[in-house]
Amino acid sequence: MDGVLVLDKPAGITSHDAVMQARKILGIRRIGHLGTLDPIATGVLPLVVGRATRLAQFFRDRDKTYEGTMRLGFATDTYDRTGKPTTPPLDPQASSAELEVVFQELSGEYNQQPPPISAKKVGGVEAYKLVRRNQPVQLPPVHVHVKEFTLQGWEPPLLRFRLQCSGGTYVRSLVHDVGRRLGCGAHVCELRRLASGEFTEKEALTLERLRELQAQGRTQEALAPAEELLPEFPPYKLPPAAVAAVLHGRDFRTFPPLNWPRIKVLGPDGRLLAIAERGTAGFYHPAIVL
Repeated sequence: MDGVLVLDKPAGITSHDAVMQARKILGIRRIGHLGTLDPIATGVLPLVVGRATRLAQFFRDRDKTYEGTMRLGFATDTYDRTGKPTTPPLDPQASSAELEVVFQELSGEYNQQPPPISAKKVGGVEAYKLVRRNQPVQLPPVHVHVKEFTLQGWEPPLLRFRLQCSGGTYVRSLVHDVGRRLGCGAHVCELRRLASGEFTEKEALTLERLRELQAQGRTQEALAPAEELLPEFPPYKLPPAAVAAVLHGRDFRTFPPLNWPRIKVLGPDGRLLAIAERGTAGFYHPAIVL
């Protein structure tokens, strides 16, 4: 089994837990996820399965779309509802117009400070483990692009929002910054990922549905086949005589000549064999061989 399984992650488990459950259901160990979701978050968690794990590098930085609810009035040490309050409770008095101004100020490209309690590593150790040991943590800022940050509803103290952002953006940090700018503190209450790159909640399967398909012997239906992934890379079907060379990582020419930076190399049976990059003198090099 090779491809992408779009999982609808439930609340209360980590992305790693979701991967472990998918491994158990599918009976395949070679599974990884394409971008972490916090335990309280639900929604789209694409999993690369089998040989498709080698394609993960092409998906990690893709845009993400979320809908969520934040609570104004106090901040927490985790920047979400699971943490301990770090500011005294206040009665938020912001108007919708004031909130929209703050949302606009936090849109665009800038360097964002990740939350101290996160899975980012400091000296090879996850930051949250250092925090639990009462060790100081200072994570370097990361460049993010907040493309859409809109107010969906405001019923104090709860605020609903919609967000589209670059991969690597911390929604918890964004919400925390909203509270800081308003002077009242804020944290994430609910969060759902609607899309991760081209993968959306419309195609997402729950773990329960995946178990049903497994019991029916239909788990292959849950996966987007590897050859259908990365539609931005044009497909090129190899002649049978060239398959062995490509599988051994040797450069090859295309007929007719192509001029794309990357192509999907398909075998005579249509299966994805490699991702090739354009080289010199009309040759392509198999950069990733599946």
